[in-house]
Amino acid sequence: MKYNFRLFWRTFYRSFFNSKNTTARLTRKRFIFLVLFYLVWPLGSLMHWLCFALDDILFPAYKNHPIEKPLFILGNLRSGSTFLHRLLSRDTETFTSLTTWDIYLTPSVTQKKITQFVARIDDTYFNRTLHKLLFKFDAATLGKIKIHPISFFQPEEDENIHLHIWDGYFVTFLFPFMDEFPNYQHFDEALTHEHKKRIMTFYRSMIQRHMYANGKKYFVAKNPAFSAKIETLAEFFPEARIIYLARNPLDMLPSTISWINYARRQFTDPGEGYFYIDEIVDMTQHWYSHPLEYLDAHPSPRHLILNYDDLILRPESVIRAFYEQFGYPDKPGLPVIIDRAVKETMSFNSDHTYSYEDMGFTREQIVSLYPKVFKRFHFETREPFVEKEKVLIVSSQ
Repeated sequence: MKYNFRLFWRTFYRSFFNSKNTTARLTRKRFIFLVLFYLVWPLGSLMHWLCFALDDILFPAYKNHPIEKPLFILGNLRSGSTFLHRLLSRDTETFTSLTTWDIYLTPSVTQKKITQFVARIDDTYFNRTLHKLLFKFDAATLGKIKIHPISFFQPEEDENIHLHIWDGYFVTFLFPFMDEFPNYQHFDEALTHEHKKRIMTFYRSMIQRHMYANGKKYFVAKNPAFSAKIETLAEFFPEARIIYLARNPLDMLPSTISWINYARRQFTDPGEGYFYIDEIVDMTQHWYSHPLEYLDAHPSPRHLILNYDDLILRPESVIRAFYEQFGYPDKPGLPVIIDRAVKETMSFNSDHTYSYEDMGFTREQIVSLYPKVFKRFHFETREPFVEKEKVLIVSSQ
């Protein structure tokens, strides 16, 4: 495993000495974040890497732990992957996932074993007092984030794990200096073989540590960023099951622009308006075309292309179908799991509002950006009724 020290140094330097006229300009808010970050993150990283080293000494068997039939959920951001991921993770007899806690606080086997020991003590002697306090803290902190529900104890997008080697797309949310970063958005095509191998070897080892420590059978992850690395993913996980989720670009694009701006704004102070538009359009176009081209060229019962609307409208029949297709055991309690997940999702109210008009787009422009996607999935282009009426009048004359 290799840490990308060069990129870490470059993001540090740009943040303090060359951020003028960027979205990460050195305002008071940005300065406070940077000071806190560089006080906490390096110490945390040292602790994690010490524990990674202890894993090799105390639990070397994790390196040979099998990853049987892992399930990866791909697609553009804001395309239903969080809903499906967390729904499947409720089937704890079948699946396991990396939670926010696993990713940021206990990525190593050593740390997981320590927390498991503390949890047993808390359960046995303290009536789960520590557990209750952690849940209260979670609700008072991460629970306040509305656009995307986050919790220490909920499955999360494990692309975040690459922060531990400072070599992945999610680093850009903290340090949006895109000219400093490798082109992670076009991972398969843009990175060298050695670079891809370094990143994916680390990722695979993180999954092995997690499964070794928890003893679960099947791993499920949702990673929209893996849409750009689907070829490399298949190389490193030959037994992988892949679901690609496709959502109407008229919904996906403005939601993605809103979410990325919201996420990066937590750590920066760029001013009013929406930013990163060209970056996001290019990324979303590639995250449609590249994985679909790969899946079309490699037909397999281990692959499934799924329409977002089908998942939302009939989740139980969709999920039962791919359980059977992928060889996962169908649990009797699955309908209850699905019903609860759907009810919780429907009751979640985001306080984040947006429209593509506010971002400078027209409906026609978005349709023209993704013509093959609209044609393939028969997505509605939502032409105004009045316009259709005018066309009929003109044509009849």
